[in-house]
Amino acid sequence: MLVLALDTATPASTAALVEVTADGLRGLAERRTVDPRAHGERLAPEIAAILADHDVRPRELTAIVAGTGPGPFTGLRVGLATAASMSQALGIPTYGVCSLDGLGRAAGPGRVLVATDARRREVYWATYLDGVRVTGPEVGKPFRVEDQERVVGEGGLKYGDVFGVPVEEHLLYPPGAALVALAAERIREAAPSEPLTPLYLRRPDAVEPTSRKSVLT
Repeated sequence: MLVLALDTATPASTAALVEVTADGLRGLAERRTVDPRAHGERLAPEIAAILADHDVRPRELTAIVAGTGPGPFTGLRVGLATAASMSQALGIPTYGVCSLDGLGRAAGPGRVLVATDARRREVYWATYLDGVRVTGPEVGKPFRVEDQERVVGEGGLKYGDVFGVPVEEHLLYPPGAALVALAAERIREAAPSEPLTPLYLRRPDAVEPTSRKSVLT
């Protein structure tokens, strides 16, 4: 089963092609662009490129897995809208996975803090034990860590001096294969498509006015 994984919850836009088998999975291709202002421009070309690299047509996809955040409003909705529109056009299911969980799974054994940049000098964070989430996700100021062995994610790299634990600089963004691994059982069981609910954790900067302003003439 060929599965497309998408994530735009961080400054990176990521598209990955993963093969899911009865007893495992294999990452075939992944493309990533790190530019918080270019999710809308880069994601579609990334998808086209990874499919073309392996001579896969969209109709051959079995499912789509999308990172649901937490992440900034504008970037996150690009990935979720793309996944939802492709799902509808192709008639295949979509499955949502917390983007932090992808990093936590990829981090492997031990007590791990996952932190991504939430802007405003804040981070989106969660803690993991052997790849399984223990606390979070939350959003807040970086803090001193006492009970974690290491930190992953670009928020950990940015605020490593505050967290005070070793930073795994090679693992900054959610790998597509890790996102698919978290949805693998649903894919194998051909579970019904899921609504992709974004994890914003805070309100967008732009909000609709609650009352009309009076205009004097």
